[in-house]
Amino acid sequence: MTVMRVMPVVTVTDLPSAVAEHAAVLGLEVVMDHGWIATLADADHRVQLSLMTVDQTAPCNPSVSIEVSDVDARYQAALDASLEIVHPLSDEKWGVRRFFYRDTAGTVVNVLTHL
Repeated sequence: MTVMRVMPVVTVTDLPSAVAEHAAVLGLEVVMDHGWIATLADADHRVQLSLMTVDQTAPCNPSVSIEVSDVDARYQAALDASLEIVHPLSDEKWGVRRFFYRDTAGTVVNVLTHL
């Protein structure tokens, strides 16, 4: 299993304003915008930041998204570790398979792979 990228997720109330502010300050460009979540990245897509109003299918917003090569194996690892599953393993209509877990500090982590 490989971690392919780690991306902070910032909860915002006004997505267009937040996108404009972070793009202007950080020099990042919008690489994805679903209207409720937008991701900004550098030219190589190695540096990324997601901005989110309210997650469309999960009960809460994550603090971080981690893309992995085998999300099913990571889901089983979370179950084996007896972590709280906040959002079950799901195929989302925007082309990812993901789940959320809450760590012992209370941080909600989105683990995903692209379909």
